[in-house]
Amino acid sequence: MRIQVDEMIDILRRQIKDYDSALAVEEVGTVVEIGDGIARIYGLSQCMAGEMIEFPTGVYGLALNLEEDSVGVAIMGRYDNLKEGDQVKRTGRVLQVPVGEALLGRVVDPVGNPLDGKGPITTEFHREVESPAPGIAARQPVKVPLQTGIKAIDSMIPIGRGQRELIIGDRKTGKTAIALDAIINQKDSGVICVYVAIAQKESTVASLVKRLQEVGAMDYTIIVSAGASDPASLQYIAPYSGAAMAEYFMYEQGKDTLCVYDDLSKQAAAYREMSLLLRRPPGREAYPGDVFYLHSRLLERSAKLAEKHVIVPASFSGQAKAADAVNGKEYLAEAGHDEAGKELKAMDNPAGYKVAKVYGTGGSLTALPIIETQEGEVSAYIPTNVISITDGQIYLEPDLFNAGVRPAVNVGISVSRVGGNAQIKAMKKIAGTLRLDLANFRELEAFAQLGTELDPVTQRQVDRGYRLVELLKQPQYKPVHVADQIFAIYAATKGFLDDLPVKQVGAFEQALLQEIDNAHKELPAELNKTKVLSEAMEKQLQQVIKDVKARFVKK
Repeated sequence: MRIQVDEMIDILRRQIKDYDSALAVEEVGTVVEIGDGIARIYGLSQCMAGEMIEFPTGVYGLALNLEEDSVGVAIMGRYDNLKEGDQVKRTGRVLQVPVGEALLGRVVDPVGNPLDGKGPITTEFHREVESPAPGIAARQPVKVPLQTGIKAIDSMIPIGRGQRELIIGDRKTGKTAIALDAIINQKDSGVICVYVAIAQKESTVASLVKRLQEVGAMDYTIIVSAGASDPASLQYIAPYSGAAMAEYFMYEQGKDTLCVYDDLSKQAAAYREMSLLLRRPPGREAYPGDVFYLHSRLLERSAKLAEKHVIVPASFSGQAKAADAVNGKEYLAEAGHDEAGKELKAMDNPAGYKVAKVYGTGGSLTALPIIETQEGEVSAYIPTNVISITDGQIYLEPDLFNAGVRPAVNVGISVSRVGGNAQIKAMKKIAGTLRLDLANFRELEAFAQLGTELDPVTQRQVDRGYRLVELLKQPQYKPVHVADQIFAIYAATKGFLDDLPVKQVGAFEQALLQEIDNAHKELPAELNKTKVLSEAMEKQLQQVIKDVKARFVKK
């Protein structure tokens, strides 16, 4: 066989020309100590706070402590196969989770891995778990109601879109039930819901998912679960992951979202465990000094975004207005991008300005954090922290729960700092006296139970109070539409139920709503359209109540 020298030279030349000598440079370190989900690593001198560190088994860790001679890393998964001497490497990126439509109806862990056996999650969108909260100028006041479907809450402790309303109470008082009812009531409202289960039994999460599937609520809901058996690091980041998944819909699609964090007292306990293992100095109740920041940076991400808002960098000379910056045109920049600013085309923006970030969505993120108290101690460390961060609280009382008043909302301690701004006008009109009547009733109830003889006026207040309490009782998973709430509460506050036996209040409410649904559909239709209870509508409603009551009394 004859060797073709020219051909061989040609091949060698082509290979030398196409040879790529790029080097892959990786910074690696060595595990010097490992245990209880925490690893100490030597050699990562350029590591960033919050950076992801890759271990040889494929598990990732979160760099939390940057010390002089080592890095303290919380391992985000199983660590029983890791050992001292293992080589780890930097990833150069902070923790991100998958976001987008693909997650709707799914159950995932805090790093976005599916837990429901429905196959991998395919999405091109990712978002950083930790992201800054929008500033004051990027927000607008909370004024659009988020209806929970629970009469006691929508009438007296209203929640608005973009609000942070704490649900607080002892164990087994119905905290999760209120959050689930709020999620179920968002059906057909366009609100995307994220439920974050922190350190809960997997059987509890499974039954919750099954219930949401039965009522069709999983179509617009994402479940993020960090189980009781999961490492503390996953329980710690779970709420931030849930917030990131909701923020995608708020920033990118301008949608309203609802995030339930169940519960933040368990997240604080997980953070305390990690901090003590990282040898951070303990403070009150052994919590680290930054435990307030743990919850404040999460809950401040809740907001009602401004409809159109441009943040102009301080580098502009003079007082440049937003409209000047974009030459009178609106630009929607990708939210959450890492660039310092977005270049605008020279033809559209002759001044060559840079816009740091543009919000034009008007979306919102409403937070319902849950805190579990011990023996009703609302003045404990974590409860007082979260109460001071949120815009109000719904306090659930064990005594009311055990007495059969469910939801067991204590109206005296519960408050919404947004108030009537988060109610439609019709509800605001009729619910004002409801709270006052109930507060008076709670004061007088003790005297009535002692058998003290009361004057006629006081007796009427007590009698009405019993009927109001009965009216506000509501079974779980049965949210009530806001129009039906208004009709029922109107009947009670205007005295139409005062002469009915207390045990018949629930039956009368059902009969009234059924009559309106069957024969007077124009009433809820008009109320839903105008949001106002007009004089003509009020007269018609009074007549309907009288007719139903007349038939009801005859029975």
